Amino acid sequence: RLPTWKNPKHGQQWINTLAEYAFPKIGRLPVSEVGQPEIMQVLLPIWTEKHETAKRLAQRMKAVLDVAKSKGFRDGENPVTTIRDARVLPQVKQKVKHHKAMHWKDVPAFYAELATKDAMAAKALMFTCLTASRTSEVLLARWEEFDFDGGLWTVPAERMKADEEHRIPLTPEMLAIIQPLKAFNSEVVFEGQKRHKPMSNMAMLMLLRRMKINGVTVHGFRSTFKDWVSENTSASREIAEMSLAHKVGSDVERAYARSDLLERRRELMSSWSQHATGVN
Repeated sequence: RLPTWKNPKHGQQWINTLAEYAFPKIGRLPVSEVGQPEIMQVLLPIWTEKHETAKRLAQRMKAVLDVAKSKGFRDGENPVTTIRDARVLPQVKQKVKHHKAMHWKDVPAFYAELATKDAMAAKALMFTCLTASRTSEVLLARWEEFDFDGGLWTVPAERMKADEEHRIPLTPEMLAIIQPLKAFNSEVVFEGQKRHKPMSNMAMLMLLRRMKINGVTVHGFRSTFKDWVSENTSASREIAEMSLAHKVGSDVERAYARSDLLERRRELMSSWSQHATGVN
């Protein structure tokens, strides 16, 4: 069974990518006959010109073929995985877009000012800063994703950039932000102007501007976190990247290293929360 989505828009986008690029070329083939040549036929024409789209397309074709194998409709290795690991597709020089970030030394003072504000956007931005999450992951957060007893926030795969579920350890400082919000009895954690609906994706950025924090983006706090990790901790690159929900290693390497290092990440996020909130 293919993935399901709470947001129908995400599901439609998932299908549209396959319909536009894969179906015209291999849509009539039985899944048992889809191999590396067929996958290359789909990916190669757009691999350099529409690289981000091509990567998403590859992830989705891989998911379809994995499901087909689990249902007994095909055998052998997933050709998408084989192509990725063999690195037979052209290398693409990506234009790196750096999000303007606050220096990690400035975070405690900024956070202290932010904590004086009652606006929901301020609560969301505080939580975004502490969790080092993407804007959409925070704004679309729902209460059923949180395990307060276990201190865990599980973001479902359909909301993650890498299309994989991501577990985020909750620190006392994070819980102090969101637990009072349960009193609003909203379906979403950070409710916007409309009942049970999230805030605009510009709400946190506009708050930064009103605070006269110029030249800094919300996404930049992820870079701030990463800089803090590299300059102040002994945490490995692997733990830092996993904390940011970045994929580490090839598909084969990830297949053998199934742990998401949750407890080691919990220690790291605890230290970061204490730094950001001025505890140490």
